[in-house]
Amino acid sequence: MNILVTGATKGIGRSIAARLFDVGDLYVTGRNKELLLSIPAKAYCLCDLSNDISQLENFIIENEIDVLINNAGHYVYGGVEGMSDADIQNIFRTNLLSPIKLIRAAVPHMKEKNWGRIINIGSISGVMGEANASLYSSSKAGLIGLTKALALELAQYNITVNTINPGWVDTNMGLNSIEGSDFTKEEIIDTIPQKRFVSPEEISAMVAYLISNEARGVTGQGINICAGLSAGI
Repeated sequence: MNILVTGATKGIGRSIAARLFDVGDLYVTGRNKELLLSIPAKAYCLCDLSNDISQLENFIIENEIDVLINNAGHYVYGGVEGMSDADIQNIFRTNLLSPIKLIRAAVPHMKEKNWGRIINIGSISGVMGEANASLYSSSKAGLIGLTKALALELAQYNITVNTINPGWVDTNMGLNSIEGSDFTKEEIIDTIPQKRFVSPEEISAMVAYLISNEARGVTGQGINICAGLSAGI
């Protein structure tokens, strides 16, 4: 099993990499070389998903990746009228277009092997929508649609495709997004039924399950790990 985790240097991605280290041959990618070198992976590819990713696509083909974890993500807070062309391009390249290209690169080997696992890390904002985060919400909603369609397209090849949709997660990205919003951490926690942020380890545990043989019948699903946030009011 050759596993690639994108955005592996911190937060959810680093937790996933740590969890899957002894499951198969681990490959990682991210934007920070020093942090990538600190991960005990078989190999790494330095890459920014908002720019040219042809090197990473070739890396996937050369290393015959059959477990692809599309984790890297970008968040922008603010009204749509204030979003620049660069904001729009960066968030959609990182959150949706690059995952599509990486899947395109990985699928031929998965089909040849007649086995594969693709997991997209989405967001509860892509399920429910988030005011003043329309770019982020729409890019993550795109991942959910992509997952459903690809699950049907690839099912006959024993390739499963699923999305995990975290709610508020206790990571730097989650905390930084609060700083740019109109709410405090305490106010946000008050809206969460379990009155807590999700831990990165909860996400990585679900990833480990979804790539296991026990989850071979789970495909095309959007799994919400959000401490009850998506259940309603």
